[in-house]
Formats: sequence, structure tokens, C-alpha cells
Amino acid sequence: MINIKFPDGSVREYESGVTPLQVAESISSGLARNVLAASINDVEWDISRPICSDGEIKLFKWDDPEGKHAFWHTSAHLLAEALQELYPGVQFGIGPAIENGFYYDIDPGDNEITQADFPKIEKKMAELVAKKEEVKRADITKADALKFFGDTGQTYKIELINDLQDGTISTYTQGAFTDLCRGPHIPNTAPIKAVKVLSLAGAYWRGDETRKQMLRVYGISFPKKSMLDEYLVLLEEAKKRDHRKIGKEMELFAFSQRVGQGLPLWLPKGAALRNRLQDYLAKIQKKYGYEQVITPHIGNKNLYVTSGHYAKYGKDSFQPIHTPEEGEEYMLKPMNCPHHCEIYRTSPRSYKDLPLRFAEFGTVYRYEQSGELHGLTRVRSFTQDDAHLFCTPEQLKQEFLSVMDIINHILGVFGFEYEAQISLRDPNNKQKYVGSDENWERAERAIVEACEEKGLPAKQVEGEAAFYGPKLDFMVKDALGRRWQLGTIQVDYNLPERFELEYTGSDNAKHRPIMIHRAPFGSLERFVAVLLEHTAGKLPLWLAPDQVVVLPISEKYNEYASHVAQVLNDADVRTIIDDRNEKIGKKIRDNELKRIPYLLIVGEKEAANEEVSVRKQGGIDQGSEKITTFAAKITQEVNEMINL
Repeated sequence: MINIKFPDGSVREYESGVTPLQVAESISSGLARNVLAASINDVEWDISRPICSDGEIKLFKWDDPEGKHAFWHTSAHLLAEALQELYPGVQFGIGPAIENGFYYDIDPGDNEITQADFPKIEKKMAELVAKKEEVKRADITKADALKFFGDTGQTYKIELINDLQDGTISTYTQGAFTDLCRGPHIPNTAPIKAVKVLSLAGAYWRGDETRKQMLRVYGISFPKKSMLDEYLVLLEEAKKRDHRKIGKEMELFAFSQRVGQGLPLWLPKGAALRNRLQDYLAKIQKKYGYEQVITPHIGNKNLYVTSGHYAKYGKDSFQPIHTPEEGEEYMLKPMNCPHHCEIYRTSPRSYKDLPLRFAEFGTVYRYEQSGELHGLTRVRSFTQDDAHLFCTPEQLKQEFLSVMDIINHILGVFGFEYEAQISLRDPNNKQKYVGSDENWERAERAIVEACEEKGLPAKQVEGEAAFYGPKLDFMVKDALGRRWQLGTIQVDYNLPERFELEYTGSDNAKHRPIMIHRAPFGSLERFVAVLLEHTAGKLPLWLAPDQVVVLPISEKYNEYASHVAQVLNDADVRTIIDDRNEKIGKKIRDNELKRIPYLLIVGEKEAANEEVSVRKQGGIDQGSEKITTFAAKITQEVNEMINL
């Protein structure tokens, strides 16, 4: 017999070899019908896989991320099985579940697969689902794995197997398809009631641009057709909200092949928007005692060797810049923290000087592969709203709590709901990180205690920490329910050690400061992209590039329109005029598309009474009012927003 412990702390006894599905059945038939995956002692587990020793069990349904992951992982195998039947000779790379759905990277060989093939692939997947194929796991030796996939001509699988340790290899089989896979999976394909092949993309094998480009087939599946229908409606709405489309319509940013991929050009309206974001955060930071600094866009390679960034991320950075000086190399700045460490070192520091809070809107450069670039969310040049705090151990918690207050305020101003995630190091792979166990334990404990003190529920995730320290990530949910990682706070005992940072304590001895890294926006590029999609481009009034547009109903009233604009601009209300020789209906439609919050229509009546006819974005007529009254109302509305 074995003891199974449940999340509520209760323990039940079962025969050795019991499966999670049988455990679920012992609780209720309803749970058994809905359970999709499990974990045993926090290790992912198939619900059909036997449990042979004591352990703590967690059962996951569709509403749990782990349940969706298993469902979509099996769906990825289902896609591969369909492709294998439809396109003889296709070779398979990897096929994981992702945040929304799944994909499979394939080498189609002589086969040509296009969007026109999607219905055929979906039909084949549905046929396979109807067979209710059982998904069977097998633990096999490395030799047997090499032989099986060698006999079937799967060269990409052979390469993956060669990187694995003997005794750690498993396969999953459904129907005529067998895949190299860790799992977990759902027990059979029957629950997959609705599938959709979504798109095709190119992806270099193992992310290496020197290797062959494979075909990535994206898809999604659901346990109910109604869920798929809802998702497809959401997908259409997401297309309308695509920040690349909105950014073009609002004339915010552009890209140029001549300038280079992933290097955004901020147009005047976009630059003004960015500046307002920076100014707003700078005012908040000033209240919290931050000091602005500026560092160069390049740094000596040795700076990043010292910090440890070069060893960890050198391959993902732009290649070093060689100078005429023998052996001298510089790099485009991939991060700001080493520079701020050097600013700390410019003067002797005492405990009386701490905490020090250095803030910078610092532009950094990282080489993202061309296939991974996407609008403003994945770029090669981006500006972080970066700051680094240097404090004593006694000051750490209060400084961390203050940063949490700043981020909570920022996200509240923009109306974002968020979840918190404590990102810890992987205890089974400590070589990925720098620093002592003691420092890591202290840093992780400080974050956990800060969240407890604030009453902030935070999910703890192992393996997501930065290489030099754990962090608290803020996962924002947008209007479509999508999750984005924006703000972050990191506790770092290690960079101060690597840079030999010191302060003189009250005992007159030398001590190491603790470093906090923080970025409420994350990066201005990513934040603007998420904000545009969250608001569908209808930005908060205080942030909108143009707050008001004046629309004269004919050329006869252009002079009065100029007067209105002058009064409003003098009152710090950002106002433009659309005095084109067009019908008023077209002017309204065009300016609605530009997402300008207020449209003021002026004609004979308005000119005679020093009034404007107010129309709010979205077609809401608010009647006529005096120009000065309208200006005062806008000023009040803005102040209420930013003083939240």
C-alpha cells in the first residue's frame, strides 16, 4: 500500500500502481470525467500512469494551465499523426503545447503544405479523434530509441536522442504515430472535440539560423465546439487590436528594412506618447527618492564578462565591436545594470548614503532571431524604464515594498488587472545561476515575505529566475484575457559581489550592499504594444497623442476652428484642426479611426456663442458647451486619471 497526500493535507491509502485517474474516481465520478493531468510530488504525470510510492498528488482539469497543457500536448501529437498520414516522408522536429494551443515543427520534404490544406488536415484529425486512440507511454533505452527512430528515418529525433541521458527517455504512441516525448498526455484522443489549424510559419531547427528552416504548423483544440467558436471570435477581435495595425493608423511608429529588422522608428506622435510615459514615471520616481542617470549605448566587453552576462547571453547579443586598438572590444549595451554598478563605484559609500536609487530610461540591444521578431513586442532595440537600488540588508524589505507600490500604482492608472509570480531558480539545475545557496535563499525569502506583508497572492514558479537572482513578475491581463509579463522586481546579492561593491557600516567595517533591479513598464516598446491592444488604440485621455480635433463643418468656419484650437492649446489641451475640404461625415469617420478622444464640431451656431459641439470617441454626442467650460472639464478628467 502507498500513501497519497492531497493539497488540503489529507492522506488516503491506495494499492501501489494506482493511477491518478483511479484516485480521481475514488473521490467522485464528476472529477474523474474532467481530470486531464496530474502531478506527483510536483512532477508532471499522466493520469493513466501508475503511482508506485508515497507522494503528494495534484489533479488538473481544463481550467488549470496544467490541464490545458496536457490536452494541447496530445493535440500536437494528433496533428503530427494526421500529417504523417497525409504527407508520406515528412520528418518531425518538436511539437509542444504553448500558451494558446500548440505547434509542430516539421520538415515536409518533397511535400508542399499551404493554408489551403488546413481543412484537409482538420478533417484527418477529426477522423483520428473518432477512433478514440489510446495514448501509451513507454520508457525505453537510448539504444532502442536510436534504433526505432533510425529505422523510421526521423533524423531530427535522432539528434535529440543523442543529447539525452540513457534512462531518461520515453515515447508516446497513439495509433500509428510514435513520438519522443516526456509527456504528460491525456489518456486518449476522445476528449478532443474541436480542432483548428491556425497558421504556418518558418522556424530554424533548434533556433539556430545556420540550420535548416522548418515549417511550423500552429493549431488549437478544445473539449467543446462552442469553446472553439468563442476563441475564433476572440482571434478576430485580436486581429483588429493588433498594435502593428493600430500603430500605423495612429502614426505612432514604423519599421524600415534600410534601418534594420527589429529596430523601431518612433514617429512624432509616438515619440510624444513615449515622452509622456517617461515623464509620468519620472515624477513618481522623484517622490520615492530616485536619481536619474545616463549611461552609454556601448560598453567594454570586459564589463559584461565581469557581470556574468557575457557568459550567459553572449551568443544572444550583437557581435563585439572591434576598435583600432589591439585586443579592445566593445558591445552594444544589452542591459543597464553593469553600468549602474560602475556608477556606484565612483565614490566611497557609507551606510548613511544608502539606499541609493539610480534610474535610467536606457536603450539596450539584443539580437533576436528574425523569425522571432514581432512588432514592438519582440525587437532588437528597446528602452527599459530601468532602475537599480543599492541598500543594506535592513533596508531590503522596505525598498522592495516601495517598488511594489510604484508598480501597483502604474498598472492601476492604466486599468490593468494583474497576477504576481515569484520566479525562483531551478533547484535541480543550479549551475544555470551564479551566487551562493545562502544568497539565493535570502533573496527568495525576502520576496516571499514582501508579498505576504502586502497580502499579494503570488504563484511560485521554479526555473524562471534571472541567472543572478529571483524576481517578482507582474503578469498583466488585457481586455481579451491574454497574459503579458510587464513589470518586474529582482533581488540580487550576486552582482554587488562580482563588482566588489562596498559600503562602510556603522561598525566602521566594509559590507556588501544588496541590489534591487526594477522596471515597472518592463520596456517602453512592449508596454506601448500591450496598451494599444488592451485599449484597441483608445488610449487614456492624458496619454493620447491628440486629445481633441476641431472639425469645421465648412471652410467658412476655419477661422473660428483656429480660434478654438488656440484657446484649448493655451489651456494645455492637445488640439489639432481638420480643415480639409471634405464633408463633415467623412471627417468624423477619419478621426474616429485615429482614436482621438474628443471631436469638436463647429459651425454657425457655435461660432456665434463661443461654443463647441462635443462628440466623444465612439459616437457619443455630448451637446454644446462653452470653449472654456470644455477645457476645464478636460483638465479635470486628466488630473483624475493620473492622480489615481
